[in-house]
Amino acid sequence: MTRYHSDIGYFLMTNLPGSISRLNLSLRLPKVLFRSNTGSRNLHCTRRASGIHSHRSLRTLAGGPVSIFDSQKSFISGLNNGGRSSASRVLATMSNERAQTQGLVHFKLSPTCDLKIQKGDITKWFVDGSSDAIVNPANQLMLGGGGADGAIHAAAGPELRAACYEVPEVQPGVRCPTGEARITPGFRLPASHVIHTVGPIYDADSNPEASLTNAYRNSLRVAIENNIQYVAFPAISCGVFRYPIDEAASVALSTVRLFANGLKEVHFVLFSDDIYNAWLNKANELLQDQ
Repeated sequence: MTRYHSDIGYFLMTNLPGSISRLNLSLRLPKVLFRSNTGSRNLHCTRRASGIHSHRSLRTLAGGPVSIFDSQKSFISGLNNGGRSSASRVLATMSNERAQTQGLVHFKLSPTCDLKIQKGDITKWFVDGSSDAIVNPANQLMLGGGGADGAIHAAAGPELRAACYEVPEVQPGVRCPTGEARITPGFRLPASHVIHTVGPIYDADSNPEASLTNAYRNSLRVAIENNIQYVAFPAISCGVFRYPIDEAASVALSTVRLFANGLKEVHFVLFSDDIYNAWLNKANELLQDQ
């Protein structure tokens, strides 16, 4: 990926008088392209993002070398009206750019929906911070657990657990039965929402393929019903639930190909090399004619 560099510190000091004191300019970050009514400028900065939370951000162009602000005006206005929130969004976009595009491969699911498979940390994934959601491979109680479930709860903060606690139980100890899905805000996550679904325990489920299909299908349904345009999945049930990776990849990709109409993008953000490679191989097999 080609990267360009210049000096965002100079830009901020010459264009944002009165706001520069709100930023600490010492962390080395990748390029951001600012677009204004009079053209574009490439800007690079070195600064320290000590404690600034990565939260709602401008949309990253997946697979491209830059993140784009539609105008300098909105960025400057945000800094002059509280400062910290807009600065956090800048830092979120730039500091997550490299992680979000690691091994990113594009496929077409339909003329209007793209599939993107990448390695990475799903808790750091986002597109626009308003119509995006990550899928949490939850347990039936929905109060957090191990693996990706625990990581998502930790990144979202205690507000997520509190919101899950408010989801009514459909039977004692069950807020989300296997194969179903629920939605909450994302709270401290950069993505705007979390869709919680429960995948099957492979050796305990009488029909794990049907249950896993339902988990993906119902997650997509909940997303569409809630005006979500961008969804990121982990590899549901491939951790402690021990679903065989190749079989899980086939179910996941076949299901999203059939039920993703109404979304702009479906992402798989996969943590390990073996799962990423399995998903990529299966996508090449199933989607080569798309």
